Amino acid sequence: MKIAVIGAGAMGSIYGGHLSLHNDVYLVDTNQAVVDHLQANGLILQENGEDVAYHPKAVSSTEGLENVDLIILFVKALFSRAALKGNQSLIGENTYVLTLQNGSGHEDILSEFVREDHIIIGTTEDNGAVLGLGHIRHGGEGRTNVGMLTEDKEGFLPKLKEAFDACGFKVNIHENIQQLIWDKLFTNVSLSAVTGILQVDMGYIAGNAHAWNMTKQLVHEAVEVAAAMGLTFDESAILEKVKKTSEGSPNGCTSIRADLRDGRKTEVDTISGSVVRAARKYHVPAPTHEFLVEMVHAMEEKQ
Repeated sequence: MKIAVIGAGAMGSIYGGHLSLHNDVYLVDTNQAVVDHLQANGLILQENGEDVAYHPKAVSSTEGLENVDLIILFVKALFSRAALKGNQSLIGENTYVLTLQNGSGHEDILSEFVREDHIIIGTTEDNGAVLGLGHIRHGGEGRTNVGMLTEDKEGFLPKLKEAFDACGFKVNIHENIQQLIWDKLFTNVSLSAVTGILQVDMGYIAGNAHAWNMTKQLVHEAVEVAAAMGLTFDESAILEKVKKTSEGSPNGCTSIRADLRDGRKTEVDTISGSVVRAARKYHVPAPTHEFLVEMVHAMEEKQ
């Protein structure tokens, strides 16, 4: 399979590296220093305490390259449109685009570049961290969960599973992938969002009555929106899960908190913002989420 992985961060490198074992893989990144290093030295993944070398083709420009079978998007969500537009030469009539990015609603942007029946959305349980140029620590190895918004008429998902599994991944194909994505989303729209605007560790949420009341309201609104989409969740079970996550990682720092702390743009529009968009689409009130999104953007624009 001819595959382009856009984004040579930790996760893009893990997928690009492993998939290069049995596929023709291009690892695409705008950071020329990273690309030069990968071209000269290859990619090193630290796995089970050992450094393992992989050799995907690293490029900073895809101009002149042929269409690929699959594009995997691993850039930060706010750069998705620019990433696809900048690599549009890779996209042909039969190209599929897979997103394993955090949050939900990515299909809204992907549909600007490929047909709805060529969009694959999902989640990954693998994790990683950048140790240096071309050097990535591959942490947990888990499932890659994928699904489509429409019927898979061309039978592409089984081919994807075969290709990924042969390279060490464990792919599960889901009939209702949105159920899984929203199940993961609840923690982000509560813990990540609230720790961001309060600039506190994760443990503060379960330990402070005011923060916990706000978290409960966010979960309630999100459950109501999910129900309007045809998804079914147990609100009390979600709250218990969120509380355990908060208590289990008292010093944990979420991505939105870290981004706001360090002066970076956040991915709030594909996390809490995705709840707001769905709420408007299905005419369900979500005022706490609307406030929170505006609050995060206001904090992003502080000097």
